[in-house]
This record gives sequence, structure tokens and C-alpha cells, in this order.
Amino acid sequence: MEELYNETFTKKDYTQNPLPKGEYEQCTFDGCNFSEADLTGCVFLECEFKGCNLSLAKLSNTAFREVTFKDCKMLGLRFDQCSKFLFQLSTDNCNCNSASFFQTKLTKTSFKNTQFQEADFSECDLSSTLFDHCDFSNATFDHTTLEKADLRTSFNYSLDPERNRIQQARFSLYGLPGLLGKYNIEVDEPGS
Repeated sequence: MEELYNETFTKKDYTQNPLPKGEYEQCTFDGCNFSEADLTGCVFLECEFKGCNLSLAKLSNTAFREVTFKDCKMLGLRFDQCSKFLFQLSTDNCNCNSASFFQTKLTKTSFKNTQFQEADFSECDLSSTLFDHCDFSNATFDHTTLEKADLRTSFNYSLDPERNRIQQARFSLYGLPGLLGKYNIEVDEPGS
């Protein structure tokens, strides 16, 4: 198993030639294609993925520890199959549509300008997590812990306060319809 430290990989295509199984520490992947690639058992520690396509990559027992994704396409990723040990990642301007975070623990992390359309956050622990300008159209929140999470600038979420833990979570006035949807009531702006 390879161990690589502080390496930069630019515009590599791992769809035909797989990324060697190994431990990657403080490495940067810039413009690489991991679409449907097998990343099973790889360990990424303090790595950065920039402008990469990771859609439908296989993540069985893959370790993401303090990993950042910027401008990445990450459709259908099964983060629920990743190694749970020290699992931590953040995103900025990424597309995580149809991703599964089922039963993952992602506390005190940051997701910025990210699309989570049809993503599954069931039974996920998102305590103290910042969701800054994220789109949750048709995302699933069921028995999700969102205590102290900040969703004030996010939109299109629909979550049931009775089926999710939202104590001290922060929402904007514009997010109220996403919290009250099950009651079939209308929320209007003052003066309208």
C-alpha cells in the first residue's frame, strides 16, 4: 500500500488507470476524473480536491479525514459506506446531488454553496454544522440531528421538527415553510 505525502496530481484520469490503493496525506487533486473509479480502502488525510469529478466513485471503507472539496462534481456518492473513523469533510461550490450521508457523523463542519438535491441525510449527525447557501431540494431528513446547525442562508429544505432534532438550530424567516410544510399552512411576509 502506497504512502504519499504532499503530492499534487493534476488532470489525471482515474477512470481507466485506477488510483493506486494507499494513504494520501496533504495531497492535492486538481481537475482529476474519478467518475465511477474504485477508491475502496484509500485513505485521504488533510487532502484537497479541486475541480474534480468523483461522481459514482466507489467509497467502500474509504477514509476522508479533514478533506476539502472545492468546485467538485460528486453525484451519487455513498459517504455512508466510508470509514467512520475520524470522518470529516467540507465542501465549497460542489454538486452532491443524490449523495447518501445515511448514519454518518459530520459535526462542526462547513458546506458552502453546495447542491444537495435528493441527498439522504437520514439518521445523520450534523450538529453545529454550517450550511451556507446550500440547496436541499427533495433532500431527506429523517431522525437527523441538526442541533446548533446553521441553515439561515440555505433553501429548499423540508424537514419535520417532530422527526428530527433541531434544538438551537438556526433558520431564517424564509426557511419557515420548509419547517412547517407538514402542517399545510401558509407563511406570508409581514405586510403582504
